[in-house]
Amino acid sequence: MSLKSDLEQLKEKGLAQIKTVDSTKVLNDIRVSLLGKKGPITNVLRGMKDLSAEERPQVGSFANEVRDSLTAAIETKKQELQTQLLNEQLSAETIDVTLPGRPVEIGTSHVLTQVQNDIEELFIGMGYQVVDGPEVEEDHYNFEMMNMPKDHPARDMQDTFYITNEVLMRTHTSPVQARTLEKHDFNQGPLKMISPGRVYRRDTDDATHSHQFHQIEGLVVDKHITMADLKGTLEVLAKHVFGADRKIRLRPSYFPFTEPSVEVDVSCFKCGGKGCAVCKYTGWIEVLGAGMVHPNVIENAGIDSKIYGGFAFGLGPDRFAMLKYGIDDIREFYLNDIRFLHQFKVED
Repeated sequence: MSLKSDLEQLKEKGLAQIKTVDSTKVLNDIRVSLLGKKGPITNVLRGMKDLSAEERPQVGSFANEVRDSLTAAIETKKQELQTQLLNEQLSAETIDVTLPGRPVEIGTSHVLTQVQNDIEELFIGMGYQVVDGPEVEEDHYNFEMMNMPKDHPARDMQDTFYITNEVLMRTHTSPVQARTLEKHDFNQGPLKMISPGRVYRRDTDDATHSHQFHQIEGLVVDKHITMADLKGTLEVLAKHVFGADRKIRLRPSYFPFTEPSVEVDVSCFKCGGKGCAVCKYTGWIEVLGAGMVHPNVIENAGIDSKIYGGFAFGLGPDRFAMLKYGIDDIREFYLNDIRFLHQFKVED
């Protein structure tokens, strides 16, 4: 059986080649040369046509054994080479566990969040509740409940993003106060609240204006509330945010939801009231608007304005932050420039 002898020689030669291989590329080349369609085993089997009927099954069976033996040897060698390569990589990439780890930089609250949280904590300490509300609001609560019925000229003061004729993006956080006042049970005590949040107005973005900004509005309603209560509260706020030496002054103004209404100035924290570029040489800086709650607002909530009254105020955390930290462009708050934000990092 010369064919069987040829197959035996191919097997021995192939196993010897496989044993000395040192790379997966060379191993693959040997696999193709030995077991491929044009390989020697295939060529040997083509001579089976000259064998007798008794010899063909024997040679065919032996040929399959040779092919299986070579295939198994190739697979074993492949696993050995892959394991060897992995060990070499692990050895070359050894990690020195004694080296210090890379520091992970921890973020911090945005400067506007810091200012807002600081003001919230102040008023919580004075017995106020913090109330949130929807940013997509009804015209009824945003304007009508706040003493601005349809076609009221004061609506022109607040360029509004309307979604429908009766639904809009709130222009202030006053509707939160209207909703809370409407539901409050005065048998349980006075209403003392602040309502922080984002508000929206159609405005051209520049250094001092933004179509989206923040407000914190405050409301106190009870019996026997006076302008003196309002002034004392705002003095506490000004001293807390801008410094213990600050003073405030109230100037007459107009807001449709308060009467009387005032603009509130704080003595300049840069020059102490002497006059400088920050305060435009007046000694005072305007910081917020306030006033006594208009009787119509009280009545709109179903409350007797002859018995109950109150005060309200509204401030912008954006403006407070700009004044406190000397920031001259409101857009800096929204650009997410990490260099800017790192200036206000709070350390534990």
